[in-house]
Amino acid sequence: MPIAEIYGPDDFADRPKGQATPTPVAPARSGPTLPRPSLEWTGEVERATAPIYERVKHVIPAIEWPLMAPTIHAINQLKRERNAVILAHNYQAPEIFHGVADIGGDSLQLAVEATKVKADIIVQCGVHFMAETSKLLNPDKTVLIPDTRAGCSLAASITGADVRLLREKFPGVPVVAYVNTSAEVKAEVDICCTSSNAVQVVESLNAPRVIFLPDRYLATYVASKTDVKIIAWKGACEVHERFTGEELRAFRDADPSVQIIAHPECPPDVLAEADFTGSTAHMINWVRERRPKRLVMITECSMADNVRAELPDVEMLRPCNLCPHMKRITLANILESLLTLGEEVTIDPALAGRARRSVERMINLKN
Repeated sequence: MPIAEIYGPDDFADRPKGQATPTPVAPARSGPTLPRPSLEWTGEVERATAPIYERVKHVIPAIEWPLMAPTIHAINQLKRERNAVILAHNYQAPEIFHGVADIGGDSLQLAVEATKVKADIIVQCGVHFMAETSKLLNPDKTVLIPDTRAGCSLAASITGADVRLLREKFPGVPVVAYVNTSAEVKAEVDICCTSSNAVQVVESLNAPRVIFLPDRYLATYVASKTDVKIIAWKGACEVHERFTGEELRAFRDADPSVQIIAHPECPPDVLAEADFTGSTAHMINWVRERRPKRLVMITECSMADNVRAELPDVEMLRPCNLCPHMKRITLANILESLLTLGEEVTIDPALAGRARRSVERMINLKN
């Protein structure tokens, strides 16, 4: 069914001034700075990184590898010295996702794996809300994000105060927050979800109406898959909302055999043209199982590179969009993060417990 109602900042006359909570300033670093390693291209570096290059040779030109490999080698050595683990989202560049990450995946996978991490330090290669989620689930560990400016248009679209206003307007209606939200917002909701489990989470509440925030397009997708009446928020992902159905039809006109898969954060006219709609993890699994000859992957650009590195026989057409926030994470600042233990992510204890509960309720939800 269509979305029952949709609200945004302009719909609340008494909304507190100011938008989403600004990215917090990182606290003092947690430990001693280590000596800066040599970043020269040597025979040792070439030999040590050869297995990594074998994985990414289809997406990283050989001429570029000597520029990346010394930093990759240094990061992988520093991880052991610091007892650190690197979590990387599917939207990270191949040199990060395949080169230095210990665990890669979508938001749900990273949230689940964050609960199992044994290392002392987590380096989150993703955007700030992901680092906050790792900190919520690992309150006694040091969680670092290489660049605190790695934000998210969805997370920036709503505040904890907005959620409280929605609760006042709809008393007793449960609230689901997409994991692409700040810890402040997570603290005000009943349960979190990802694009992988959004429909399951909504239906688990056994309520006739549910407030679903902040992505209006994911809310539209969820509403089409359930009889629950969805009250949505006017947020959107700046990467996915730029795609259009017209763009996809042009690809089909050029090659009727092309397969198109899309993320549910895309507008409805885009999803209507897709052969498959799903989270990043579901999209990857679809490609692994189907092995299409030619594929259009409607999501962030780097995911197509990461999939092609694994499945070089699949030809990727590229109507993709880059996420400027994800691209703030680089090999250089990952190295700097491990050397200096900056920038550390902290969460106000007054809201951390409530925010943690909303994430754990999602993770513990029975299939």
